[in-house]
Amino acid sequence: MSEKKFSKKHEWVSLEGEVATVGITKHATELLGDIVFAEVPEAGKSVEKEGQAAVVESTKAASDVYSPISGEITEGNKAIVDDPSSINSDPEGVSWFFKLKIKDKGEFDSLMSKEEYDKFCKENPN
Repeated sequence: MSEKKFSKKHEWVSLEGEVATVGITKHATELLGDIVFAEVPEAGKSVEKEGQAAVVESTKAASDVYSPISGEITEGNKAIVDDPSSINSDPEGVSWFFKLKIKDKGEFDSLMSKEEYDKFCKENPN
């Protein structure tokens, strides 16, 4: 079973073994509005914790998607590139942005739980 954690930059990470799946949270999609463009990283690219990894654009704004943990990209989700609006309908499920092989599990462990993230969003609505 996978465990899901959250970052202060509104990304979620689900970990299964040494492979993490990363996407943006429902809260992030609500702030962005209707998503019209997504760019995902190529397999083989190394990313550092809190480093820019992908791009998402909506009718309101463009935003970088950061990697909450360090690792090597194993896969970018081409489905969201072809249909970016799907991110609005299932941001924390099938509309993930990329998968990576994690470098340091401690980085994952330091992220927020769902309860901590919900509290963070209430205290920091934007």
